[in-house]
Amino acid sequence: MQPFLYFFLFLLICSQSLAAASLPYFKTDGSTKEWLEEPDKARLGKPFPGSVDNFPAFKPWVLRSSFRGGSFSLRSVHAFSENGSLWGFYAHQLINRLAVFTLPPEMLPFYKIHIQYITENAVNPDRRRYAVEGEAERHFIDVDVYGDSAHYQMPRYWQQAVELYSEDTLRAYGIVPWHVYRMKHWLTKAFQEKDVAEILRLSADLGHYIADAHVPLHTTVNYNGQLTGQRGIHGFWESRLPEIFAGEYDFFVGKAHYLPQPQEAIWEAVVIAHEGLDSVLTLEKRLTLSFGEDKKFSFEERNGQTVRVYSREFSEAYQELLQGQVERQMRAAIRMIGSFWYTAWVDAGQPDLATLVDVKLDAATLEQLQKDKADWGFGEHVLEREEER
Repeated sequence: MQPFLYFFLFLLICSQSLAAASLPYFKTDGSTKEWLEEPDKARLGKPFPGSVDNFPAFKPWVLRSSFRGGSFSLRSVHAFSENGSLWGFYAHQLINRLAVFTLPPEMLPFYKIHIQYITENAVNPDRRRYAVEGEAERHFIDVDVYGDSAHYQMPRYWQQAVELYSEDTLRAYGIVPWHVYRMKHWLTKAFQEKDVAEILRLSADLGHYIADAHVPLHTTVNYNGQLTGQRGIHGFWESRLPEIFAGEYDFFVGKAHYLPQPQEAIWEAVVIAHEGLDSVLTLEKRLTLSFGEDKKFSFEERNGQTVRVYSREFSEAYQELLQGQVERQMRAAIRMIGSFWYTAWVDAGQPDLATLVDVKLDAATLEQLQKDKADWGFGEHVLEREEER
């Protein structure tokens, strides 16, 4: 019954929320050590001439659009299967919320006091990706672009990767594992300074990026099945399936643990996610052949709109073929998020968070959060690139 209780409680608190201030941007003029508060407008990504033999439709000069992985279209009738936010707003919020309960007694009271903030603001990076230059690259890494077995061999540390591939190439095909590691250091610094606003903002954002790194379709240039005739599979795997089945998942994941090598840990998550990619694509294609398009989709009413969705029958069959893959990845993300928070706190010297429990976010911080929310906006965001429509 406990998983159902968490599910019910989560539904009570889910809502659109305050948004966190945007993160600094990495300078891209050749220096890999200076961080800027404003985006570098002059950055130009360049494609990596690696192997894309498995994806013959890939055009190597087409870089990822910042529109990758958007939320629902505002059209009265639209294809839910071709839209949907990264992990889905619902899943991201649920994952962040449950990560709080993995924390040790020294951290749990502080995070529980702020659990609504941690939950609601889990989706801020997705909101920023359409308004903030340089944000989109933080959500994924196309390891298959770099050649066969690249996910086992790529440099785990940023400077080494820059020397091997160039910074523009890395940013063109995603930097999520390196960005997670960088954010861990920011969070450690926030704990050291006992900066409540930064601890909360960075914890919520860090949870989002770690969760993204656990999604198989965040590790491939074929992120929405657009190169294999499976357009829409992204939203299906990470939004539709959790929406239907999360109430049946076991989210008791155990306690957060210290990560002696956090960079290796997040890369291991990427490796595991990418190893599951073949199942994600192959099983869906096989199932489509047996169902046919007429039984694959159905229509539902959502917020006064008629939306096309993957049918319940098709979703149940896919869930069974995946043998718990979505649940495993959500569970792994929950525990890793808690472990990164815990590791940052330990590395900061284990400051007494009890002294911060009663600290409230000041008026200026709250005003900035509201301003950011308005600036980011909630326009129409679609998953495919402009060139693929």
